[in-house]
Amino acid sequence: MFKLHSQLEADSITIGDFPLSRLLLINDSNYPWFVLVPRQPDISESYQLSEQDQIQLARESAFLSKKISELFSADKINVAALGNMVPQLHIHHIVRFKSDLSWPHPIWGRIPAKPYERNGLNEIVALLVEEIGLDKGFKFNPH
Repeated sequence: MFKLHSQLEADSITIGDFPLSRLLLINDSNYPWFVLVPRQPDISESYQLSEQDQIQLARESAFLSKKISELFSADKINVAALGNMVPQLHIHHIVRFKSDLSWPHPIWGRIPAKPYERNGLNEIVALLVEEIGLDKGFKFNPH
């Protein structure tokens, strides 16, 4: 049975579900930062997914990357699956701008997280749902 890792749960807001993955928004308004987590139990590496699920994860990741790049007019989308601190397979999708506080370096450990204020959170969730709500089987499911 799928259960979201406690650290991901503490650091994020659930936006909804694609056919395979849960879409999370990391609660750091310094960057539009999203995470896909395949809803499969006890998976820490993509090769542990079935071949069909590996393909689906790649599709969802590419779809999300394209949508957030367009939505936020990104200079770059950073996509990473590290898992050093959280062993559950999760794929980061971080919108980067040449003007952001960490550019051109990786974001981890550069500046403290700045949680979203209610209005900012509602705005970003509404934008996402409007942009991807009817595609790819996405189901809006905030927690």
